[in-house]
Amino acid sequence: MKILKMLALVAAMLVIVAPQAFAAEGATGGGTNWVAITSGFAMAFAAAFAALGQGRVASAACEGLARNPGAAAPIRLALILGLVFIETLALFTLLIVFTKVA
Repeated sequence: MKILKMLALVAAMLVIVAPQAFAAEGATGGGTNWVAITSGFAMAFAAAFAALGQGRVASAACEGLARNPGAAAPIRLALILGLVFIETLALFTLLIVFTKVA
């Protein structure tokens, strides 16, 4: 029942806010550059969540090494591969930010 009430509230807010959004006129000059602002927030979120992910990967690798020191080579490989994938996602976000803003 709570979910139904929440969905009804979201739908009501969309009905109230949508006409103002569509009635706004286009920026003819001197307007706010929303692409740059939202790109900055996107990069901030990407960097924050990449840092959290890297911390979790490193923590799991340390725990795995502590439990089984004999498996150091495969754990190290998985650690480096995971860190590379996480950092690549952050760099892709940076690339998109530079592409859209410039």
